Amino acid sequence: MRLFFSFLSILLFCSSCAVKKYKDIPFITSTPKELTANIFVPKKKMKLQPVLLFVHGGNWDSGKKETYGFLGRNFAKKGVVTVISEYTLSPQADYKQMTQEVAKSILWIKNNIEDYGGDPQQIYVTGHSAGGHLVALATMDSSYSYGIDKKDIAGIILNDAAGLDMYSYLQKNPPTSENHYLSTWTKNPETWKKASPITYMDATTPRVLMYWGSKSYASIIEANQDFYTKLKAFQPQLKSIVLKKKTRAYGTPIFLALE
Repeated sequence: MRLFFSFLSILLFCSSCAVKKYKDIPFITSTPKELTANIFVPKKKMKLQPVLLFVHGGNWDSGKKETYGFLGRNFAKKGVVTVISEYTLSPQADYKQMTQEVAKSILWIKNNIEDYGGDPQQIYVTGHSAGGHLVALATMDSSYSYGIDKKDIAGIILNDAAGLDMYSYLQKNPPTSENHYLSTWTKNPETWKKASPITYMDATTPRVLMYWGSKSYASIIEANQDFYTKLKAFQPQLKSIVLKKKTRAYGTPIFLALE
């Protein structure tokens, strides 16, 4: 448990470190379109640093890694090697292909990040909204492992994650062509279940830090609360922390973390 929170404490350290950016580093070259990542590292030479993979949101059909350079620079200034990767968006890809691409980015990190000063033994994954769904599924469903053991993931950080229980959501809101949901999820309820990270929760699930805003979408709040309730059976030291502080986007955020 201490290792998980030692990562968070690093965020308060080394705020004056200069940052070096490696732009458009290929991590998948076998698809019709090469997929790349931007990597942000502290310029100051230090021992191998924790690694954070960030996957952007955008309802599975929008968003781009270039938007989040500020995040990469911020974490790198604090001593965290940060990888911001891309993935193929709907309707060119369904959720499964997207998840495979995220999983392959984790594999690439495991095999290559030491060249950038990152510690392959301290890989954390995080994503916002749809990106939260993709990192959770890629690390919780072992069919996407590509040889990466769940023990290789030091922690999953879910930022206002969408899609944690697509099975329940799509039963209430069947997919249509709007937002390319039919392309992303299909009409098959069994596919929705396979697409839901909550389906794969068990004692081997990596440690989780999750947070969402009290003014987020109702479906996100409901799914996160259900995910937290189920997770608590496997990670009993999980606790909720309510910060009584307004944020520009979502109001009062709720943080759930391991002690």
